Amino acid sequence: MITNPPFRPRETPTRHHEILIVGGGIAGASVAFHLARNGKKDVALLERNSLTSGTTWHAAGLIMQTRGTHALTEIAKYNAELYSALEAETGQATGFKRNGTLGVARTKERLYETARNASIAKSFGLEANMISPSEAKKLYPTLNASIIEGAVFIPGDGQTNPVDTCMALALGAKKNGVKIFENAEVTDLWRTADGHYQVRTNEGVVEAEILVLACGLWTRELASKLGARIPIYAAEHFYVVTEAMDFVTPTLPVLRDTDGHVYLKEDTGKLLVGAFEPWGKPLPMGKLPKETAYIELPEDWDHFELPMTKAIEIVPDLANCGIAKFFNGPESFTPDLLFMIGEVPGLKNLFVSTGYNSEGIEYGAGAGRALAEWIIGGEPQMDISFVDVARFHPFQINKRYLHDRTAEVLGLHYKMHWPAYQPETSRGVRKSALHDRWARLGASFGEGMGWERPMWFAGEGESTKNVYSYDEPSWFKYTSQECKAARNNAILLDQSSFGKHLVQGRDACRFLQWLCAGNVDVPVGKLVYTHMLNGKGGIETDITVNRLSQTEFLIISSATVHPRDKAWITKHITDEWNVTVTDLTSGYAVLSLQGPRSREILSQVTDTDLANSAFPFATSQEIDIGYARVIANRLTYVGELGWELHIPTEMAQHVFDVVWEAGQAYGLKAAGYHALEHLRSERAYREYQLDLTPVDTLLEAGLGFTVDWNKEGGFIGKEALTSQKNAGPLKKRLVSFKLRDPKPVLFHEELIRCDGRIVGYISSGVKSFTIGTSIGMGYVNHPAGVTKDLIENSRWEIEIAGKLYECDASLRAFFDPNGDRAKQ
Repeated sequence: MITNPPFRPRETPTRHHEILIVGGGIAGASVAFHLARNGKKDVALLERNSLTSGTTWHAAGLIMQTRGTHALTEIAKYNAELYSALEAETGQATGFKRNGTLGVARTKERLYETARNASIAKSFGLEANMISPSEAKKLYPTLNASIIEGAVFIPGDGQTNPVDTCMALALGAKKNGVKIFENAEVTDLWRTADGHYQVRTNEGVVEAEILVLACGLWTRELASKLGARIPIYAAEHFYVVTEAMDFVTPTLPVLRDTDGHVYLKEDTGKLLVGAFEPWGKPLPMGKLPKETAYIELPEDWDHFELPMTKAIEIVPDLANCGIAKFFNGPESFTPDLLFMIGEVPGLKNLFVSTGYNSEGIEYGAGAGRALAEWIIGGEPQMDISFVDVARFHPFQINKRYLHDRTAEVLGLHYKMHWPAYQPETSRGVRKSALHDRWARLGASFGEGMGWERPMWFAGEGESTKNVYSYDEPSWFKYTSQECKAARNNAILLDQSSFGKHLVQGRDACRFLQWLCAGNVDVPVGKLVYTHMLNGKGGIETDITVNRLSQTEFLIISSATVHPRDKAWITKHITDEWNVTVTDLTSGYAVLSLQGPRSREILSQVTDTDLANSAFPFATSQEIDIGYARVIANRLTYVGELGWELHIPTEMAQHVFDVVWEAGQAYGLKAAGYHALEHLRSERAYREYQLDLTPVDTLLEAGLGFTVDWNKEGGFIGKEALTSQKNAGPLKKRLVSFKLRDPKPVLFHEELIRCDGRIVGYISSGVKSFTIGTSIGMGYVNHPAGVTKDLIENSRWEIEIAGKLYECDASLRAFFDPNGDRAKQ
């Protein structure tokens, strides 16, 4: 995330602070408020113009608590809690009111998605009522109920005045000791040799031990002066305000018509009609007026025509109402439509809070609290891995990439949130050396952190287009065939996108022993599945370590968390360690040959003895395949006999051709990442960011067997993990579930009920083509402990979109629970 920024000489500062925040919008004000509220007194905030200028001042001010995932809902629900109490705490009115959100659905698919989200609300005790079109019309009299299938009403939602709310946060911060300086533009910033940060303003140089950049659109530019890469890009964002309308009362709920790409809210007797149109208008920073504090861009009725037309369809009275104001202002967007907070990798004590994708008011409260807790505690106090600034790859700062992706991600706010949705823009960025081979075999490609990866393979002459569905997407037919081949014969997968880091040096072994919970001081050629933990025992990385020599270890991790894994490793390399980390990801292609006939196939192309006695499970050897020399790892992520072949990239096509040709006599079939997901779930193999997060421990995840409790020197997180081990029955555990009804499909986030009570949610789920019904994993919480007796003697149900389905629960996998197939 950095480009080796040089240190600059320390200048004599006019002021010094422990913590300095740059940016006086909702993001900066929120983190300042929460830092001060939690006891930090030496905090200053700089705003180049007036507080709320930039983008906060023109926000719509919607308050929504329920999101599409539990993790995002955990952050978003706090906004209503905080904003409702701000006036009493600070004396500053905020305009906050709970007039509710009415989310309408024009299609059955949207209604189903809405019902799934309403289920998530129940986990947090939030009221979310699915209602009929006629009931929706009673709440919103001018609604055209004839074009909707149904709706959800969330009475605890509402709206707030963005300017007043931000000012209340700033006032609360000031009352607790934060110094706020307006008209203090930062023109330069640098890092000194002693690790402090200095910023130049029009009033001199200000120094800080901890620097927080919360500058919205301008964060990227300022961060780049320190060598930090912050992938955000601007887009034009539109709304109109009508003339006064008789039916618009203060209690009128916010109307969200996501199928129509619009939202409507009461605005002093008028309607504010805003949009997340299907395709946005990216805006290069160079086109923004440079000296304007409160930026307004030209009207664009052509671009706004579609959402305005849809708004008139849903509320016909708009057709006869005048427009008092057309507003167009800039907002910042990220490549994955998730904001970013956290410490910038490689730059200790440099934090950011930015990229809110036009939802700064909705997330600003929770994000500010989470970042303040991180700064004070030295590590996150909740799961924010999915919004961690460390998640991005270096190439994602590319302006052309961001320009093209921003057009799409703006519209994704209101498009259907289909399972396994694949972005359409900024594609073809990273292709494995085998891309053309897969394309010829009928691959339908998906994108993972820029990598083009086969997701499924169509039949000869058949379409590779994704047709999304919550019931049976277009790839189920083909993925089921790939899964069958894996269980009965063999499959070949491209896993070149694996992150591969070479950790080497005199202290490499001792360093990794301290960092990993498992024992990596093993013989050369031994593979170790292990994890790196935080101070609370939470899981920060999920990796495989291959010991190459006494001083060299190859660490393999998932493509989606590869940058974050590297950041976690490198942040722990201090001057005391003789250790280096080298990213070898592009140097090796990876072919995974899996299935009961994989040994027979591989034996046709190598003279290496592949018998169990000569090549045991979880070991690695360099072997010849064809004319190439490759690293062969006896591993599986599908629960079958198999090898992951790490091939020098320039030899990948040759090895593929040799293996593919040899495999045809044994039923070898190409398989994609959908099959990988279904197969790993059948064996209850965990996946990071779904089944494993920084707030889950190895004991809770059922991975205690990977821990070496007695190794010399211990490991990070051991004390917390040992305490949990000795505390009695675990109150939280990862449990496997199998639906009894074969029709419903599990994906993730569905509620788990034990004897009728909500006790957790599905972290990952699939339709098992081997078992014949949906299976999934999810954490169960029970105050008396999640015991074998509880599992076996309780009534278990999964709630999907408001409906309950009976299921079986187990602490073991439903398929091959002993793992015999992988070791045959």
